[in-house]
Amino acid sequence: MNKSPEEKSKTPEGFSNLKTKTPSKNSAGFGGLKAAIHHAGKYMNLADAFKASLKVNQKGGFDCPGCAWPDPDDERSSLGEYCENGLKAMAEEMQNKTIGREFFAKHSVDELSELSDFEIGKSGRLAEPMYLAEGATHYQPISWEHAFDKVGEHLNALDHPDEAIFYTSGRTTNEAAFLYQLFVREFGTANLPDCSNMCHEASGSALSETLGIGKGSVTLDDLYKAELVLVIGQNPATNHPRMLSALEKTKKNGGQIIAINPLPEAGLFKFTDPQSPVKLLTGGTKLADVYVPITINGDVAFIKALLVKLLEAQEQTGQVFDTDFIKAFTHGYEEFVNDLRRHDFDECLKLSGVSLDVFNQVFDRVLNKNKIIICWAMGLTQHENAVDNIRELVNLLLLKGSIGKEGAGTCPVRGHSNVQGDRTVGIWEAAPQAFLDKIENKYGFKPSSKHGYSVIDAIRAMYEKKAKVFFGLGGNFISAVPDTNYSARGLANCDLTVHVSTKLNRSHLVTGKEALIFPCLGRTERDYQKTGIQVQSVENSMGIVSSTKGVLEPCSKDLLSEVAVVCGIAHATLKGRSKINWLAYKDDYNLVRDDIQDVVEGFQDYNTRLQQPSGFYLPNGARERRFKTKTGKANFSINKLPDWELKDDELIMMTIRSHDQFNTTIYGLNDRYRGIFNERRIIFMNRGDMKSRGLEERQVVNLKSEFNGTVREARKFKVIGYDIPKNCSATYFPETNVLVPLDSFAHTAKTPASKSVIITVEKN
Repeated sequence: MNKSPEEKSKTPEGFSNLKTKTPSKNSAGFGGLKAAIHHAGKYMNLADAFKASLKVNQKGGFDCPGCAWPDPDDERSSLGEYCENGLKAMAEEMQNKTIGREFFAKHSVDELSELSDFEIGKSGRLAEPMYLAEGATHYQPISWEHAFDKVGEHLNALDHPDEAIFYTSGRTTNEAAFLYQLFVREFGTANLPDCSNMCHEASGSALSETLGIGKGSVTLDDLYKAELVLVIGQNPATNHPRMLSALEKTKKNGGQIIAINPLPEAGLFKFTDPQSPVKLLTGGTKLADVYVPITINGDVAFIKALLVKLLEAQEQTGQVFDTDFIKAFTHGYEEFVNDLRRHDFDECLKLSGVSLDVFNQVFDRVLNKNKIIICWAMGLTQHENAVDNIRELVNLLLLKGSIGKEGAGTCPVRGHSNVQGDRTVGIWEAAPQAFLDKIENKYGFKPSSKHGYSVIDAIRAMYEKKAKVFFGLGGNFISAVPDTNYSARGLANCDLTVHVSTKLNRSHLVTGKEALIFPCLGRTERDYQKTGIQVQSVENSMGIVSSTKGVLEPCSKDLLSEVAVVCGIAHATLKGRSKINWLAYKDDYNLVRDDIQDVVEGFQDYNTRLQQPSGFYLPNGARERRFKTKTGKANFSINKLPDWELKDDELIMMTIRSHDQFNTTIYGLNDRYRGIFNERRIIFMNRGDMKSRGLEERQVVNLKSEFNGTVREARKFKVIGYDIPKNCSATYFPETNVLVPLDSFAHTAKTPASKSVIITVEKN
């Protein structure tokens, strides 16, 4: 009997040989070197690893398939412009084994679903397109031509184009993403959900409303020149390790750093540059001047407490706020200040969970600084009030005039390497009408102006059988989304699910009635087309567009680039009714960029400017104090304090990544900085909360969440006592995504509230 979609979507409940150590207060260093060498030796051909390491993130090389942290404009490290987790990402993509028809003939879908996510990912690189027929237990090989035709047949059989969903991962290049959204719009729908919907959508919504651009406003050079950097809701040592080098320069130049986070992450305390023998021997650089152990989702309360005290100081001295900036460039100041006066400092501080002593240390540093940068990540964006979190940060920066000047501004740190670029070139379910008009003028068809499905909407549409085809360009959809059981049933309701991937993941095992796997080239591999080896491009967290060009031979002759895949399905689906010569794009990516420059703002002379060794910056109004908002100015906003309450037996849980993980990709079973080894099914708890519940270290528990009358359960987790605020807990995703309700998400942005799930803990 076949396993249900819910069963196939679950991570195995068994335990490994859990070992624990005292959490680290230092990041990178010898430990990072050792881990990097281990992964290179175990999973990669060493000659290829060495060759690729010399070209990753280098001018004229390829962009790391990991995070979106920017590369320096000037000199780059000759020893390697990458980090430990960047090498792990390359090891995942450059695996020294491939899987094809023999592997899938041997292993059924049900059997593969019993593996851990780590084991699934390490099965090997996908070597040829595979097809799962309705009712079949095993994938079987299929030709590319037949596969494209099958996609086209399903799409053309739909009653309406809106019955198809086209998801995009952040690893997709600008060229592939632009063609993908172009095909989807010519097909007739705006259903373009993407991974941004699940991570920084709240940032984009808040920043667009307040500053007129949904991106950050700073450059690396600004970080070097900042007087004060606030790092909030972020674990850079694991998720963006090269950021630590930039923060080290901040310190070297006299800047100070405040780390605000529920967990005391190693990278927020100290960084030992593994490329510096002197620092390896001397112990590295202390980073955070103040650590603020804030309660989960206490961010608005803490920032508002700061704002209340800053207002008091301004009214006493008149020298705290940048009044010239406020008068010239902002809107809504009086309303904002009047609302701020209604808030009680003691209440705000209590809700934040921060002590008065720690608060005063932060306040003293913010009071007289005017070059302030605030960096944040998903610790702020995955709450129901996530948009409020970001808007409150902007309020602080506006009061200090810390927008649009050297050493100051907003710095949302994006996750996947081109998630920002994908949105820039049109991957958006709610694209502006001006962009759609340019599509119409350029290509002669009228794109749908209807608001398409975001990720949350797409899952619900599949569950309710309003959508029949799911196409995923990269990513591991089922392991990334909330409410795992509900989402798995939604995918199973589809007639066809298709995934474009470099390697096997759990989404290939939770399928519609029919399923296709399209194996594609990785960033490290050469992309051969009729006009020669192709160059592609990406955009990093700070709005720099740069080239990426693989250096290794493809691991299989049956791989296609993502550009070729998109052109193939477009040609097979639209056939004679298309106004576009899709196959021409596949032969020469310069043609794609010629079109992008005609449609997307900021890409003039795209092909020429892409040849610049460091790439080029896209326009950024906030960086220049040009605010494209409805008021024409930067907007203050009024934000409420969070109003959730916990019952005596409840905890608030946030999902987090381990150090051996990037997004849904599991590199290994160790969380070295937090002192966890060989295990992922754990829950970090405050030791006082453990004692009050009669729980012991490593005790096995079940976790439950209840939301709007529905109870969700994640079974068999081991309790680990940790320095985390009272009433707070943390677990790894995707293991606890099953607890995240689909209908709990950020207002305005619909980002899943994966960082504020109310749970109970019960002994197993």
